[in-house]
This record gives sequence, C-alpha cells and structure tokens, in this order.
Amino acid sequence: MSDIEKITRQTWINEVFPTWGTWLNEEIEHTKVAPKTFDMWWLGNMGVWIKTEGQTNVAVDLWCGTGKRTHELPPMGSRHQFARAAGARIPQPNLRLSPMVFDPFAIHDLDALLVTHIHHDHLDKTVAAAVLKGVEKVVPFIGPRYVVDQWISWGIPESRCVVMVPGDSLSVGDITIEAVESFDRTVLITDCPGESAVPDNEVPSMDERSISYLIKTPAGTIYHGGDSHFSTKFAEQGKRFDIDVAFLAFGENPIGIQDKMTSSDILRAAECLNTKVVIPLHWDAWTNTLADPREIVQLWRERRERLGYRFRPMVWLPGGRYTYPADAAKTEYFYDRGFSDIFEEPANLPYPSFL
Repeated sequence: MSDIEKITRQTWINEVFPTWGTWLNEEIEHTKVAPKTFDMWWLGNMGVWIKTEGQTNVAVDLWCGTGKRTHELPPMGSRHQFARAAGARIPQPNLRLSPMVFDPFAIHDLDALLVTHIHHDHLDKTVAAAVLKGVEKVVPFIGPRYVVDQWISWGIPESRCVVMVPGDSLSVGDITIEAVESFDRTVLITDCPGESAVPDNEVPSMDERSISYLIKTPAGTIYHGGDSHFSTKFAEQGKRFDIDVAFLAFGENPIGIQDKMTSSDILRAAECLNTKVVIPLHWDAWTNTLADPREIVQLWRERRERLGYRFRPMVWLPGGRYTYPADAAKTEYFYDRGFSDIFEEPANLPYPSFL
C-alpha cells in the first residue's frame, strides 16, 4: 500500500490533534517548582494549571472541547442564555479559536480539579473522564452544586465530588482552596441540566451555579474569577483578601451582548481586587469574541500615573508558562524562541556567514 493510500481522515486527525501533542503535559510534569515561587500554565480559555513548590498540582476550568463546526444548525432555543438576554435566535458563530495545547489523556499527576460553573467551555466531560481514568490518585472534583450534579450524572463517583459555596475551604497538598462569590450574570439565565426552568422573573442562586476561587500557595494567592462580569463587590473581596495574581474573563462583546469584561472593566476589577498582577483570559476562545489584551496594557499605561495603579496587567498566550514572583514585572509573554545552543558546534556553511 502506498503512502497516499494509507492516509485517511482518521490518520490525519491522529497526526495533528491535539495541536501540541503531549509537549505541554511533559513540560508541566517535568517542572520542579523552585522554593518561594509557583508556576502556572495557560491551557486555553479560562483553563489554568497551577503547580507549587511542594509539587502540588491543581487545575481550574480545563476545556478540551469545541464550538460550532457546521452551518447546519437549528435556531437557538428560547431558553438559551443569549436568546433570553438579547432575543437572538440565529446560532452564534462561536468557532473555537484557541489551539489545543494539552492532551487530557496524558494527565497523570493531579491533586484537584476545580470548575467555576456549568458552561461547557469550563465544565468538560472529556476532561472529567480523562482525570478519572488516567490519574492514580483519588482526585477530588470540586465545584458548585450544579457542576457536581453534572459530574455525577456523567458517572463521576459521588464520593469523589466536593460541593463548595462561598466561605468553604479545603486543603490539597500545600494549597488551600477557598470558594468566594462569583459575579457571572450570564450563568443566572442559564438553565442547569436536571433543573426545572426558573421562572423568568426570578433570580436563581448564584452560589449553586458559579463560584470563584482563591488558591493560596506558600508563595502567594491566586484569584480565579471564572466568567464573572465586573462588580463593585470586587472591592469588598479586595479588602478581605491578599491577592497576588488575578485571572479575569476578557472578550470583545458582540453588539447587544454583555458577556465578558471590557479592557476598562479589567482595569477597574484589578484595582478593586487590589491584586498585584491581573491576567486577562478567555479572549482567545471564540472567533466572535476575539479581543486584543494589549489594549488593556495601553489603557493601563495611560491611566497608571493619574489613577495611581498599584497592579500590572500581563498579556499571556495559550500554552505559556508564568512563574510568580519572577515574572511579576512582565507585561507581555512570548514563547521560547529556541536555539539556545547556537555555535556550541561549528557551523557548516559553504560561505563565511549565512546573512
């Protein structure tokens, strides 16, 4: 059989997916975190992997799914959150934009899986299955009530699940995880699986649908806000907690839609939270909400002296590594450019210089 004859759609998929293969899984697994630091990797959308000096691994909102893949779709149902929010019925063109930078089935060492809320780009069935099947440790699955209900309905043992509400805390290795209030208003108009539809004029419990997390490590505290919108109550959390790095959802909202924080919102939220570093995420996930986080940095530079900002924004890229506090002065990440061993061996050119 010729090479061409051997090629099928399945061989192609096997060769190119996941986009990064197990490169990042290997990097995370082999990294030994230095004392008085913690390392983090952005796995796309709001997915973050955190590793501490005690080599404790915690993952938040890992997503390995996709968005729209065909034009042949029915109209949105009347109970869809954006149908409710804006009276829209045409399916939104939210194609996945972020590369698949990790392989969920190559996850072998994890101490806790955290999910902020029920939306499918945060609560992922494949990730749940891969962690349950592939990690020898008894990994706790942590989330608000309706997240846990969904896990159990998929087949995650109830004994592995932990329901958290704001104020709850638990320890995993050298990390303390505390649930705090979420401000995700989109989730309030989302029907949860297995739930009777909430009457249109009633506001359901946020705490059962969505929570944010404080992840306290020996080297500092991380705030993961899930898909929270801007709220003045960020200032209350900033008064109560000592936050070093805050992850917030940023995106370019389509006309008539308010689903992600704007650049100004991100700066206001960071100021309210009194964080040292703010890292906008989620802007990479969907084609129709793609945003440029560098505008946050530009706006921060215009305002920082006048408003006395005491925090720094950081523009990250999917698959990137961030070490705190070593990278705290950075405003932009770039991938390893390689070639660190240039001229350790003699060049072999038929002329003195390549250029």
